[in-house]
Amino acid sequence: MEGLPARARGYVACVALLAVLCLLPLPATHAPWWAIALLAALYAACEHVVRRRFGGTFYPVLLAGAFLLPPPAAALVPLPAALLPPVEHRPAPVRRLWRAAQPSLAVWGAGRVHWALDGRDAVVGCDFPYALLPAGAAVLAFCLIVTALDGGILAVAEHVPLRRAWRGLLSRSLAPVAVHGLAGLMMAVLWRSPYGPVAALLVLLPMYVSCWVFAQYHRERAAHQATIRALVQAVDIKDGYTRGHSERVGHASVMIARELGMDEERVEVLRFAGILHDVGKLGVPTRLLRKDGPLTPGERRIIELHPEYGHEMVRGISFLGEARAAILHHHERLDGSGYPYGLAGTQIPECARLVAVADAFDAMTSTRSYRRARPVEAAVAELERCAGAHFDPRMVAALARALRDHGWHPRVTADEPSYAAEPEQRIPSPGRP
Repeated sequence: MEGLPARARGYVACVALLAVLCLLPLPATHAPWWAIALLAALYAACEHVVRRRFGGTFYPVLLAGAFLLPPPAAALVPLPAALLPPVEHRPAPVRRLWRAAQPSLAVWGAGRVHWALDGRDAVVGCDFPYALLPAGAAVLAFCLIVTALDGGILAVAEHVPLRRAWRGLLSRSLAPVAVHGLAGLMMAVLWRSPYGPVAALLVLLPMYVSCWVFAQYHRERAAHQATIRALVQAVDIKDGYTRGHSERVGHASVMIARELGMDEERVEVLRFAGILHDVGKLGVPTRLLRKDGPLTPGERRIIELHPEYGHEMVRGISFLGEARAAILHHHERLDGSGYPYGLAGTQIPECARLVAVADAFDAMTSTRSYRRARPVEAAVAELERCAGAHFDPRMVAALARALRDHGWHPRVTADEPSYAAEPEQRIPSPGRP
């Protein structure tokens, strides 16, 4: 961030200016300063604890401010939490300005929507279920503003196309912020009740427990990712010429799975399957993997044992689910001519048929010691030619559609740049040149 582009600094300055403009009507609101100060201190304390213990963000107090205070007053609540703590990365002033302006604008927008829908009266009168409508609209506005600003800074700072910068941000943030919004609404209702602000603080305890549960889930997920990454790195070191192949097969598997409409949990398992499909090569002698000349029949039989080696290696990793079957059967063919067991047709698990297409596609579009990479269009044409005999036609068609719609630009994190993925190639839509 030392070399933050000038346009990124300008973007942050514009966001900060908008936040200042949102605060200008503050004197006319006659908001209770004690309430602003209490919510701001509470939010700062919660942010400090949650960030330190769980590494996340804590929005219930912020959204409670949007439900309780006039919008300009609510925009003040996140400022102490943003401006007072030290900044770990440079440039510190720009980062501090950004983390103050972004939540201020988001909570101001949420407050505006909430007040426009008479949410304040619904909170004061405990008017349920109507109170859920303005609160839900305010949460949506909050998420939209955060998404727009995050995508914008990513685009100007990292030169990411806007469409890609915004992709997935809203869907990932909406559910957790909605839960925080419900907690914020409960805080606001209790705050306005005869029990007062002290009762509102009791809402924070179950939210703290919820944050702890989510943190445990993310730690477990990080451990899964570390396990997979270690196995992939071991394969890359042993068979260095195909470095990055496993990650690209994982990327192609995700494209096929999403095109087929599979749920995200299964998509993630199939990504694991694609990434780990060649993990059994760890049991194959290195001299065979790196041999330049043709393999003897005996050497080929040894290499053809790698799916079974891989299946044995991951047998005890429970979170892989059906990925284990894909690792074992991804070299089977529909006509029964594959290995290790010569399964045919629907005897081959669906996940294995999917990974087989992703594996073959990346093998054809990657440069190997014995041939140059084929263009994406030629690789898809070859897959379509072999569909029905070697490959599942449904999987081939799904990959072709996904490539036509999204192109082929996998993200590969291999260390050596010489093994990076091929430049983006896109299949033209039918009728286009």
